[in-house]
Amino acid sequence: MSEDELVYRRTFRAPRELVWRCLTEPAELARFWGPRGMSTPVDGIVVELRPGGRFETLMTGEHGSHRMVAVFTEVVPPERLAWTEPASGMRTTSTLDDLGDGRTEVVIHQRHVPEAMRVPEARAGFLTSLDKLEEHLASLMQGD
Repeated sequence: MSEDELVYRRTFRAPRELVWRCLTEPAELARFWGPRGMSTPVDGIVVELRPGGRFETLMTGEHGSHRMVAVFTEVVPPERLAWTEPASGMRTTSTLDDLGDGRTEVVIHQRHVPEAMRVPEARAGFLTSLDKLEEHLASLMQGD
């Protein structure tokens, strides 16, 4: 792995199909996308779930906003989702592995990560987004 690559792993207590839905449907993405302290309104999310389709999110917070603009390169429900951000060249691949006991391991592999996103503060912020996803999945599993 090179210095401009990052890998995040997280095991969620939720079936793979539910995790996939949360990663691909705007109404679900709006519930957790972005680091703690940021929100992503559903009207700022575009998901054209096919290779070549757009994937855009607009995160807002007290320190401003950040728009992520990407193009899906791989869509294999409910196993793998990949996109490229043309502005930075960053490539993200998320792999969802059904562990067979109602849990799903998600591995997020990012390549060509800009230096600003590799600093410890940015990496910690990304982890809070995974925390928010874990909380959202838990609430869905409880039927809230």
